[in-house]
Amino acid sequence: MITTDILIIGAGASGLTCAARAASGGHSVTLIEGEEKPARKILVSGGGKCNFTNMEVTPANYICENKHFCKSALARWSQWDTISAFAEWGIPYEEREEGRLFCLRSAADVTAMLMQRCKESGCNLHTGTKVTEAGRKDGYFHVVTSRGLYRSKALVLATGSPAWPQTGADDTGHRIAARFGHRIVPVRPALVPLVMPAHWPLHGLSGISLPAAVTCGGKTFTEPLLFTHKGISGPVTLQASSYWKPRQPVCINFLPHEDTAALLRRGGKGKTGNLLCRLLPERLVTSLLDEPLRHRNIAELSASVIEDIATRVHRHTVVPERTEGMRKAEAACGGVDTAHVSSKTMESTLVSGLYFTGEILDVTGHLGGYNLQWAWASGHAAGTALKEQIS
Repeated sequence: MITTDILIIGAGASGLTCAARAASGGHSVTLIEGEEKPARKILVSGGGKCNFTNMEVTPANYICENKHFCKSALARWSQWDTISAFAEWGIPYEEREEGRLFCLRSAADVTAMLMQRCKESGCNLHTGTKVTEAGRKDGYFHVVTSRGLYRSKALVLATGSPAWPQTGADDTGHRIAARFGHRIVPVRPALVPLVMPAHWPLHGLSGISLPAAVTCGGKTFTEPLLFTHKGISGPVTLQASSYWKPRQPVCINFLPHEDTAALLRRGGKGKTGNLLCRLLPERLVTSLLDEPLRHRNIAELSASVIEDIATRVHRHTVVPERTEGMRKAEAACGGVDTAHVSSKTMESTLVSGLYFTGEILDVTGHLGGYNLQWAWASGHAAGTALKEQIS
């Protein structure tokens, strides 16, 4: 049996952050990770460059049944704290579109930094250690693993969500949380491409990318859209997908910064298709408008036809067949219900000494560094509480 003050299951962004913070109080801290290498999601995030935070972070950038839950942790470890920490650790970064901050060199800089902080704090890291069972007895948490039995005064579940299973992600943390009496908000893929039905008229446009606005579940996002062999992807699709549920329609505006009806009403001697091809990819125009309509003179278009064209361009509505699933999802919506978790400390209000950090919770960020910012903030909150509370 391995006995430790604090046992953390999951050596990802939030788990490593929590460990280094908690161990700085002199407690014995042990992290166990099912994979042979820790923080695999960090290494593949942001195309290998790790989009570690965003210049603009507010609670509105997160999806949660309790929209106020993430306020406290984000206020106590903001994006400015993250930026300062990266500068202090000598990790060069750059700002890209929409305020997204990426490492200049590699995501490996981030994992190396986290591992060094844990090492300096005296944490013990056991990789390749699969958890099979967890419970509580005689005031201690008991965790059965492939490496043997662990016993601790406090237990942190930092296992993440089932998104990206190819990195070792699964629902272990959710199953353990449920055993301790916590409700699990149904989990579904988020930040994921959408698959369109076979009869969708825009199939065959794979490879085309353009700025677009996508509306779903009452939310509208405007960013690049990418047509795929199965449907649509790109940043705008990933954003909207977090709000999509089966049988819900998705509305696409292919010219969010133009007024097609106004352009057509101004008339002119040209053909309808030629005008639209100056604004949109020709293959898309061909799919949106049939040949007779494309060859009609703009000056001959009636008000009803103009409105029909504008609808096809600005309000293309389709019901996706499904998402591309957890293997293509960058995150997952749902998780441990925050109704029974302290927003300040991340401690369970049902089981004293049980904590949750990161994506295991029902907190899902938008695309753009928000999920990693939540990992840093929640890990810091739990680590600070453990540093101060465990005796």
